[in-house]
Amino acid sequence: MRVHGPHRETGRADAHGMTSQRRRLLSYLALVVFVLVVYTLVYDWGMSALENRPRTPLESLVVVVETFTTTGYGEDTPWSSPGMQLIMVGMQLTGVTLIFLALPLFVAPWVEERLGRTVPTSVDLEDHVVICGFSSRGEALIEELEVWDREYVIVDPDRERTADLLDDHAVIKGDLESIDTLRDANVGAADVVVADATDEVNASIVLSAREVGNGARVIAIAEDPDMAEYLEYAGADEVFTPRQLLGEGLANEVTAAVSSELGDTIEIGSDFELAELPVQGGCGIDGTTLQDSGIRERTGASVIGMWHRGAFVASPDPERVLDSDTILLVSGTEDQLAALKRLTLSEVRRRARGTVVVAGYGEVGSGVSRAIAASEMDGTVIDRVEHSGVDVVGDATSEAVLREAGVPEADSLVLALADDTTTMLATLVARELSESVRIVARADEEESVGKLYRAGADYVLALSTVSGRIVASSVLEEEEIIAPEARLVVARTSAPRLAGESLGDADIRSRTGCTVVAIERDGEVFTDLGPEFVIESGDTLVVAGTDEAVNAFTEIAR
Repeated sequence: MRVHGPHRETGRADAHGMTSQRRRLLSYLALVVFVLVVYTLVYDWGMSALENRPRTPLESLVVVVETFTTTGYGEDTPWSSPGMQLIMVGMQLTGVTLIFLALPLFVAPWVEERLGRTVPTSVDLEDHVVICGFSSRGEALIEELEVWDREYVIVDPDRERTADLLDDHAVIKGDLESIDTLRDANVGAADVVVADATDEVNASIVLSAREVGNGARVIAIAEDPDMAEYLEYAGADEVFTPRQLLGEGLANEVTAAVSSELGDTIEIGSDFELAELPVQGGCGIDGTTLQDSGIRERTGASVIGMWHRGAFVASPDPERVLDSDTILLVSGTEDQLAALKRLTLSEVRRRARGTVVVAGYGEVGSGVSRAIAASEMDGTVIDRVEHSGVDVVGDATSEAVLREAGVPEADSLVLALADDTTTMLATLVARELSESVRIVARADEEESVGKLYRAGADYVLALSTVSGRIVASSVLEEEEIIAPEARLVVARTSAPRLAGESLGDADIRSRTGCTVVAIERDGEVFTDLGPEFVIESGDTLVVAGTDEAVNAFTEIAR
């Protein structure tokens, strides 16, 4: 969960020309396919009706292609009927037109542009973010920057990659370790420099940025935690270790399932906070509808949204059923949230320390194991390699290995495996073994998240998304992340276009998907908001929603 600052307006490069060129190319290809199909059908009919020599559709297609490409006709020549001869004349003229006239007009310019495009080697930006290197976590970072219209430039040494990025992003090609390249990226006028290459190259980037920069903050990514201190020695203001962050996120999700502590919250006012609370199987509200759960009456807290198997639902329907796949986004005082936390925790898990199986003992898995041990939960570790800290040696996709580790009886299974395909297979096997075990999984790529949910995982964290969003939080400064796995944005922003409207008339929820959590006015925070509450000029609205929803809100409000 993150708090964003005000929306900022900046310009972006226009990719209309390239988009138009692609559209013309696709139109040309579609026309070729259409003409081929039509002539195949006509030829097939002509050979049967006019020549009395039936052909299969595939044989007819071969003749049409041979005609269009002028490679010959094989044994079908000659044609005796005048009608068939006219068909072939028309086919030949059409082929010449499409291949020898249209091809240079549509395809050649596109090919020439792709081969001859010049990637910029410098930019003239100020107060921007310089991203050195491009990765999947860089994509997540860029998504966040674009939501808030922050200017940025990507610096990368690969010509093909920079050419591909050029259509949609500000990008320059250059040696990441070169001082001249960073000067070309105008680091001297930048706000932030992000070093996102290999650890060794990142150290060089930091040193170069310090020599060129004029006070820009330098953020570095360390794949190897042991390299973090060297990057700090080089001059990095902040160093993030993505796999450690992911391990902490996985561990937090598991320990929250058995801990009675409230955990991380975000403070909106002096005594008003937001929190994400998972509903545990067997708790007092498991299986009830939101309306029948009595959350408001029993605790005083308000449910303003919920996650269900990775999808966020703003202002859920009162008839929606709560279950162990539900994570509630709630607001209230600390005491109210603590009361609701107790309500979401099952009686069985309140009395037990909890048992957790961790599959994978690499950097992520070992971090999870340490956190589990610190929480005094019982943990069992599976890994392919036998070494200290591993309890069961074997393949996590094996039913026998998972049984030996105690998955059927465990409260939670953490899949900290390095390969997404292996993680999916392990999820399928584990879910077959136990319907009740809570499966928390690591994904390296964002595209694997949905597949893992479909395989049976209860909670999935993507390494690229976790690291990208945490870096974005630091870059934007005005953001605050409660936990790296949270996908919800809590944004503070002015709303001049809505001044004078009541919340009911503004209808923010249905128009954007956001929920107004609080309104700050003259140093006072209003949290008891009804539809009649009128927005005034100068108010700061605190809204909660997904990235897309918050972006939609800023469009109508600012």
